[in-house]
Amino acid sequence: MRVIFMGTPDFAVGTLEALVKSEHEVVAVVTQPDKPKGRGKAMQPTPVKEVALRENIPVLQPKKVREPEVVEELSKLNADVIVVVAFGQIIPKTILELTKYGCINVHGSLLPKYRGAAPIQWAVIDGEKESGITTMQMDEGLDTGDMLLKKVIPLEKEETGGSLFDKLSAAGAELLLATLTALEKGTVTPEKQGESPTAYAKMLTKEMGAIDWNKDAVSIERLIRGLNPWPSAYTHVHGKTLKIWRAEVVAGDETKAPGTVLPGGKGELLVQTGKDALKITELQLEGKKRMDTAAFLRGYTIEEGTNLCC
Repeated sequence: MRVIFMGTPDFAVGTLEALVKSEHEVVAVVTQPDKPKGRGKAMQPTPVKEVALRENIPVLQPKKVREPEVVEELSKLNADVIVVVAFGQIIPKTILELTKYGCINVHGSLLPKYRGAAPIQWAVIDGEKESGITTMQMDEGLDTGDMLLKKVIPLEKEETGGSLFDKLSAAGAELLLATLTALEKGTVTPEKQGESPTAYAKMLTKEMGAIDWNKDAVSIERLIRGLNPWPSAYTHVHGKTLKIWRAEVVAGDETKAPGTVLPGGKGELLVQTGKDALKITELQLEGKKRMDTAAFLRGYTIEEGTNLCC
């Protein structure tokens, strides 16, 4: 097939690379405009653009893909299908209907669960036992199109947003190629989604990482894993931000206020929550390196009874 690829972040890179290596021809890549990054504010290309340039694939970076001149330029490519992976803009009907096979989306959840911008992280935060990839025939709704193929990925006990991201990115690349083959052979039957059984997987913000110690330890531990590596879960100690990278649920002391540092063994940091406690095993103080707790406590003291909040 002649393929137009629309995508922007790291999650889309694996699928684009798989297409490049396949029998299909990627005739153009559409991605978001470059953005300034870092202290020098140098313009940074998207991860997808970097791959396209490396592979000598023409790149389009419209501010709004719905503009008539963009649609006209895409129509001249005579593509058979448009593949969309985390593109970042609403795709208009004029583009959805532009090619023979329409727009095929690779979504990081088992639809209709977790429609929205951050399905991978929310699956971890919510304590799901499994997640996966769904390929979907896009329509004008938000992740509401007919489902084509699915691949289930079990979540490990210590799964993080980052580790699941990597697994689903790889799985999405494989499933997309299988989907294109099935479309060509006419062996796939689109399936209506019905209503989503989960809340909308809203976009992540840095503010979401603020730990509310009044919540139970299980929920907080899942938040820590789900927001690892970004935006990360955090609290405060001695007026400084303290990122929490890993923790374990342990028995606590219900007589202590949530957020209180409990007595523990050498090199241990135990914090009371609304129910049970967390044993923090990896952390990062503002301005310092990420390290295991025992190493951190050899150079920094957090007294028993300290309240981690502000």
